[in-house]
Amino acid sequence: MVIVVLIGCKGSCCFITVCVDVEYVLLEFLTFELLISFIVFGCCAGCLAGLLGIGGGVVLVPLFIWRFQLAGFDPQYIVHCAFATSLAIIIPTAVSNTIGHHRQGNVKRNHVIYLAIGAVIGACVGSFCASILTGPILSLVFGFMQIAVAVKLLTGASKPSGETMLEKGSMLLFVGFVGGAFSSFFGVGGGVIAVPLMVILLHLPIHLAVGNSTALIVMSSLVGTCAYIFMGWQLKLIQDGFFGFVYFPAVVMVVPFSLLGARIGVRLTQHCSHAKMIKVFSLLLICVGVKMIWYSFA
Repeated sequence: MVIVVLIGCKGSCCFITVCVDVEYVLLEFLTFELLISFIVFGCCAGCLAGLLGIGGGVVLVPLFIWRFQLAGFDPQYIVHCAFATSLAIIIPTAVSNTIGHHRQGNVKRNHVIYLAIGAVIGACVGSFCASILTGPILSLVFGFMQIAVAVKLLTGASKPSGETMLEKGSMLLFVGFVGGAFSSFFGVGGGVIAVPLMVILLHLPIHLAVGNSTALIVMSSLVGTCAYIFMGWQLKLIQDGFFGFVYFPAVVMVVPFSLLGARIGVRLTQHCSHAKMIKVFSLLLICVGVKMIWYSFA
């Protein structure tokens, strides 16, 4: 609905035309194989988002790159479209996850305020940088970033004690900025970097880091999505079903399943230990990182 409001400001005629195009493309784009893949990947992305506070983009981005290649989209902008579409899906998923984690006491409001301010600034910077780089370069940087974070988590993130270090506003702003920049730059929500930073730098228990991260992701993904819509529009890349760089038919198909998986993921956090969540998180990052590096050379 956020995108609908943004498009509406262009005028009612444009809004009606876009809606008709999206409906047509949705029918043309949807196949049984695609529907099954979106159900599976959407549920997995939502579950991992709720469990690990990562937004789900690490699952969605490779899926969209693969599907957009098969659909014959412009190779120069496939990765940009995958990032933007992933961010648009992350918004409702992150809102659902934040509500769930807040009910469990895993979201600290005083943390979130600083994180959100940093995320807004970082998301604007990250989306601008991503718009001027080519797809293969983005994929290569994304892959190495994922692996580096995973290695750091496995080797440098020891189990925190019950007490946390003194939380400084400047440090939270830094985490928010980096998370927001990575979010809009790589279309992954920002949790893949914000969670380990909160664990490593602030020594927060991972359950609290995950909860704070989901709140951060709401802001970073919203700002990043708006930026990708604007920049795609400036480049005149509007085609059937596209809002800037965002491919709306994919958003419509994946969001319901992502929300379903998110509810499951939030519930699972109550039954997972800190050590197990660190290992699962790191393994996921390594797998996705290798895949994205391979894509950059393909």
